[in-house]
Amino acid sequence: MEVLYAHCTGLDVHKRSVVACLCHTDGRGHATFTLRTFGTTTPELLDLQTWLQAEHVTHVAMEATGSYWKPVYNLLEASFTTWVVNPAHMKNVPGRKTDVKDATWIADLLRHGLLTPSFIPDKPQRELRELTRQRTQWLAERARDINRVQKVLEGANIKLASVATDVLGVSGRAMLDRLVAGETDPAVLADLAVGRLRAKYDALVPALQGLMGAHQRFLLEQLLGHIDELTTRIASLDAEIVRRVDPQEATISLLCTIPGISRRTAEVIVAELGTDMTRFPDADHAAAWAGLAPGQHESAGKRQRAGTRRGNQSLRQALTLAAWAASHTKNTFLGALYRRWVRRMPLKKAIVALAHRLLVIVVHVLTDGQPYQDLGPTYHDARDRSQIVHRAVRRLEKLGFRVTVEPADSLPATG
Repeated sequence: MEVLYAHCTGLDVHKRSVVACLCHTDGRGHATFTLRTFGTTTPELLDLQTWLQAEHVTHVAMEATGSYWKPVYNLLEASFTTWVVNPAHMKNVPGRKTDVKDATWIADLLRHGLLTPSFIPDKPQRELRELTRQRTQWLAERARDINRVQKVLEGANIKLASVATDVLGVSGRAMLDRLVAGETDPAVLADLAVGRLRAKYDALVPALQGLMGAHQRFLLEQLLGHIDELTTRIASLDAEIVRRVDPQEATISLLCTIPGISRRTAEVIVAELGTDMTRFPDADHAAAWAGLAPGQHESAGKRQRAGTRRGNQSLRQALTLAAWAASHTKNTFLGALYRRWVRRMPLKKAIVALAHRLLVIVVHVLTDGQPYQDLGPTYHDARDRSQIVHRAVRRLEKLGFRVTVEPADSLPATG
């Protein structure tokens, strides 16, 4: 088998140790393997880097094992062509499994060019990823706390959520603060309503009459304090993310022209996917990388059911939420497409399919550098006009009608 990289190294990375297998291939194709074990602290990893440089190594490969590959990659990426490889792509042959054998197997596959590197963005994009992912976690935590607030209110016989759309809106928050302070009069609490909620005063009074105990006030105070703290931290993260994506502000604006994609979603797309689409052969490869491509399972000429593959969970989650938003839009191509799909497939499958379509649109927008041009809600109807007419006629004929179809411009005018 042809040798592509004569001087390479395979790394088996763990939390406390790294087993390195150095492979040198001479002109006759004979390989010599040298094994050494290093720790994972920065000084020990620098020793690994010095050893590899002294041996004139050009390529290094390692498995994507949790987050343990990151400190190794951080130190080696500037000196070598460093690959992080999906473990599923280099499973060893059955038999005894040891760290030494794993490192040797990786080095042997690498020297023959049998490994495919995973997409690892540059350092600024990786830093932006960490910020957007932390923000997503804090947003989810805040949403969980808001649900816990409603749970405490239900336990205290207070049905504020049944009347107010947003329990933590301006009016709702004022009522909650007064509840924490010890106010129990429902009329006084309802009088704090402002805006459109003021018109629901008569419904608010009975909804705010409850049996809130001291422990429930304490829980409510703790939850509201935690929500305020998370809100402050999320605002700080927003400001830092905006500062870092400022050079890509034009790209953010382009992505926001797509229905369902907000600024936060656009920032996640830039952090996860990047702006250079040449790294993907086409939009379908990008969808597969994000875990939004349809599964493929065919055996004996029959296609079996298969779900979507695993991929970038952060990007998949952001696009799925964007698809939910796009599905509720009116007079848009994506909204009409969702309603077309949901008639013949489960709702969640339709949302995933719409997220796939969103990603395809994102790739084309980033590739062309042009704003999204909506095709309109009647795009498919105009394209499949004859089929729609045929189906409508057949349905009427089954109901016992005789149908004649004529163009509207041939009908006589009515006064």
